[in-house]
Amino acid sequence: MSFKVFDKWDLEEVKVEDMGLMNYICLEEILVPHTLGRHVKRQFAKSRVSIVERLMNKIMRTQRNSGKKNKAYNIVKGSMDIINQRSKQNPLQILVKAVENTAPREETTRIKYGGIGYQVAVDIAPQRRVDLSLGFLTRGTMQSSFKRKRSMEECLADELLYAAESDSRSFAIQKKEEKERVARSAH
Repeated sequence: MSFKVFDKWDLEEVKVEDMGLMNYICLEEILVPHTLGRHVKRQFAKSRVSIVERLMNKIMRTQRNSGKKNKAYNIVKGSMDIINQRSKQNPLQILVKAVENTAPREETTRIKYGGIGYQVAVDIAPQRRVDLSLGFLTRGTMQSSFKRKRSMEECLADELLYAAESDSRSFAIQKKEEKERVARSAH
């Protein structure tokens, strides 16, 4: 028996193309993306949490939606329906492609030598790349829906579609390029 996310979309046809993120974008078959926090017992266990649930958890991290898992569930489910209507593709593949396209590869860190601080470019760990990507996607969604007539579902669908196409209208793509540009200037 094959499980489908939200009883609609099959995970078997979703492919992760970025080899670095393959072990960190979890595509487990689940009926309802809600693990009740079972993943917090081990250090890197959040890489075993479904990417859909991780997106919902990032939506809950804002002040307005803090702790409202059912609201986050409905936002993600509604946006997946909108993505399917607009693109006629599996919305989970669009989500994975958006995460791959918005995950930065380099950032800067501060190093001190003799009391003087320097910015040094460093590679980003794959787990952090996925975290940053999901954070950029949800922050862009929140900003585009705040005090506007468009619903959160529509804004999340737009952000994911733009990010999957590497469109510069996506907030997440802009933040990724900004982070990588700063890292390149620190070389």
